Amino acid sequence: MGIFRSRPKRTVLVCCGTGCLANGSHGVYREFERMLKNADQPVRVKAAAKATGCNGLCEMGPIVKILPDDIFYCRVKVPDVEEIVRETLAGGRVVERLLYTDPATGKKVKSHKDTAFYKNQLKIALRNIGEIDPANIDDYIQRGGYRALEKALSKMKPEDVTAEMEKSGLRGRGGAGFPTGRKWRHCAASDDTPRYVLCNGDEGDPGAFMDRSIMEGDPHSIIEGMVIGAYAVGSRQGFIYIRDEYSLALKNMSAAIRQAKEQGFLGESIMGSGFGFDLSIVRGGGAFVCGESSALMASIEGRVGEPRAKYIHATERGLWDKPTVLNNVETWANVPVIIDRGSDWFSSIGTGGSKGTKVFSLVGKVQNTGLIEVPMGISLRKIIFDIGGGIPGGKAFKAVQTGGPSGGCIPGSMLDLKVDFESLSGAGSMMGSGGMIVMDEDTCMVEVARYYTGFLAEESCGKCLPCREGLRRMLGILNDICAGRGHKEDVDTLLEICEALREASLCGLGKTAPNPVETTLRYFREEYLEHIRDKRCRAGVCPALTQYYIEGSLCRGCGLCAKNCPAGAITGKPGDKYTIDPDLCIKCGRCRQVCKFGAVSIGGGAAV
Repeated sequence: MGIFRSRPKRTVLVCCGTGCLANGSHGVYREFERMLKNADQPVRVKAAAKATGCNGLCEMGPIVKILPDDIFYCRVKVPDVEEIVRETLAGGRVVERLLYTDPATGKKVKSHKDTAFYKNQLKIALRNIGEIDPANIDDYIQRGGYRALEKALSKMKPEDVTAEMEKSGLRGRGGAGFPTGRKWRHCAASDDTPRYVLCNGDEGDPGAFMDRSIMEGDPHSIIEGMVIGAYAVGSRQGFIYIRDEYSLALKNMSAAIRQAKEQGFLGESIMGSGFGFDLSIVRGGGAFVCGESSALMASIEGRVGEPRAKYIHATERGLWDKPTVLNNVETWANVPVIIDRGSDWFSSIGTGGSKGTKVFSLVGKVQNTGLIEVPMGISLRKIIFDIGGGIPGGKAFKAVQTGGPSGGCIPGSMLDLKVDFESLSGAGSMMGSGGMIVMDEDTCMVEVARYYTGFLAEESCGKCLPCREGLRRMLGILNDICAGRGHKEDVDTLLEICEALREASLCGLGKTAPNPVETTLRYFREEYLEHIRDKRCRAGVCPALTQYYIEGSLCRGCGLCAKNCPAGAITGKPGDKYTIDPDLCIKCGRCRQVCKFGAVSIGGGAAV
């Protein structure tokens, strides 16, 4: 006989998003299943385990939540499961060692709602993620899923749906921030048919996983949003373009489409309305440029993913030269909530030109890395130091890069900047799809610009000369500067190329590619000059411009640096002063990382 004779009293939610899976959460989930379903176990409790999408606090995964007790366990391993079942599920006691420790106070926190990471967020697009089993459509329906679709089909005309979206102020969350309702109206006004509805799930920014997490953890919210959008514009066919590397997103989206068809939310006469719509998945080949709208459509058509000029809008001639609406994953996930709760509610959140919330992947040199959703208009300071928990190791905050490879780097002096479309653009950056990479004092801003320029040069499709040649030329200059071969006129040359790229590139990749270079030059010009003039990298990142040495007055003779030097470049005796042989030093920086007394310093490299 199984454990359960009646409805489970408790639910054990195990995060099985990609991040937690990488840390073994699937094994944790299976162990909970085994213990809770095996009648031979000595501990018998009325509980059920569910595998959910990303809980957000990826730094602390695998994460386990227990409802309705509202207990939040972090970094759970398979051997911990037996203790949780025995102590918490059977005995009603909290396992203190598995609770989250607040980085600011050092205190244990029982409920995730009481952590600074979660309580400063407002979840709309992420409303269900971490709370439902994405493979079970009933979980979605129990939380109000497909209620908005029923409302739209039974109580609203297509033009009413579009008007509600316009009134909400929702702007595209994929980068450009174009008003969603206006895009829909343009498409619906076209006399041409058929019309297509597309979802952009080709998330290629380094460090970004917002759209992936929604596809993995709440696929039905995307489907429901797309069906509502299709009804508004008169479309009968849609496509979801998913990055091929996103195996779990592909699996969960495919299962959700199948379930939606079985339940009558896709196909002919949806919910008996007479309106029919179907969805298919297209797997992207991994090209960053295919995140651009016209390149994405070319890829769906089976052609090379190259952009085209935008003098003709996709709402007039898009996929197969037919009227097309393209929005990204996060945008579609917002649609059902707006229709269900109303545009007035949604537009009451955010700022004048940026309504609602925005999902970010908060990564880099910050305590609480993970997936967050915050109201538009929140400050960078609140995101990085309250939600993010500040910079690890007592390091100083230096910059944050928003908007992906084409975004800009915002310095510490602008920490109180509001996070919305207008404010980020005014600072030389952009909202983008929602990547947010935090950097500390050990970051070289010239190297940051070099890295992103190299990424964009590699991902440029090469169709237009300004982007193809301009990025290569900029990368060559930045490589020289980082290698100690820079010249004082390089700064002006970089700015000239930036201007040419912005003015003459064919698509958004080339037009926004200058942002990393321009913002680092605007806010961190002195670092460029140090690289060029002084042949010095203050962060110790560029090997050719870095020389490590030990300050004798600070060295305590502990020998920790010598023990950790992989090249054997450090010599000395315990209790005496240690020295670094510059000819043997490989500039890895390990000695500086392990020194507890700050005795290892950085100087300029040899002249090149």
